[in-house]
Amino acid sequence: MPNTITATAIQPVTTDYLKSMKEVLEKEAQAILELSNSLGTSMEDAIELILQCNGRVVITGIGKSGIIGRKINATMASTGTPSLFLHPSEGLHGDLGMVTGHDVVIAISNSGESDEVINLIPSIKKIGAKMIAIVKNSQSTLATNSDIVLNIGNAKEACPLGLAPTTSTTVTLALGDALAIALLEARKFQPEDFALYHPAGSLGRKLLLTVGNVVKTSRKNPTVFGDDTIKDALFQMTAQGMGAATVVDAQGFMLGVLTDGDIRRAFALTDNVLERKVEELCNLTPVVIKEDVLASQALELMEDKKVNVLPVINEMHQPVAMIHLHDLMNLGL
Repeated sequence: MPNTITATAIQPVTTDYLKSMKEVLEKEAQAILELSNSLGTSMEDAIELILQCNGRVVITGIGKSGIIGRKINATMASTGTPSLFLHPSEGLHGDLGMVTGHDVVIAISNSGESDEVINLIPSIKKIGAKMIAIVKNSQSTLATNSDIVLNIGNAKEACPLGLAPTTSTTVTLALGDALAIALLEARKFQPEDFALYHPAGSLGRKLLLTVGNVVKTSRKNPTVFGDDTIKDALFQMTAQGMGAATVVDAQGFMLGVLTDGDIRRAFALTDNVLERKVEELCNLTPVVIKEDVLASQALELMEDKKVNVLPVINEMHQPVAMIHLHDLMNLGL
């Protein structure tokens, strides 16, 4: 019979996982605090250089530094500092054409000796862009060839082998965030500016979306005349699914609003409701809104006045649409 080999299961090493995770977080948090306490004039110089820049901030880095660089780029771009990410290898093969003499290049390298980044230096200098280095070694090639050096300190990696970039990348990311937010404050960047760059986000919708934007696709506008019967009004309200209708006169000017609640309350008092005139039951002083008002303000108004529908009127006081509370809630406002 052929020899058989029996596999032996590898027994897992008993590890206190939570203890290990806590140690990593403490090391990285301590490194950030140490960096915070060591910030000097170089950080202020970097902020001033970027504020005076007539071009963009170009961020570059390779490997884990490149990943952190992309995040810093995204944060700056969304908070009022025009920026882009340049992959150093692609830069060496033509993408350096993105860089102009009006730009500021932020080069990230823990060692300050990454070949791909170092090889960009001669071209960047010839182009005329200023350079800011984010490094661990202030005597490195990258640091000595940069206009400003931001040193992340000599933090030990949280990796027990001391090899995987952990603490160094966390500190670099935190430094990039601090730089971006300092620039945001210096530019007096406001929520409205943030919304402009985030039109698809909830903040963008709150600060940019108007009532006109909400109704432009559906244009639901249930209307009835004051001398129509309640039965006629019910047909109109049901057809457009709004649970209400705007009451107008013969010229189309708004008189009031009739809701299904008005009709239910009337039924509680008498059975002879369907043949009554709309003008007998409608609210003659309804809450209304115009198209140029922010949708978020419309929602606040509806919640404050405890109404589910709002007639949208134009400058002539004519109803052009009607919005329902659900329309606004569905937008995530």
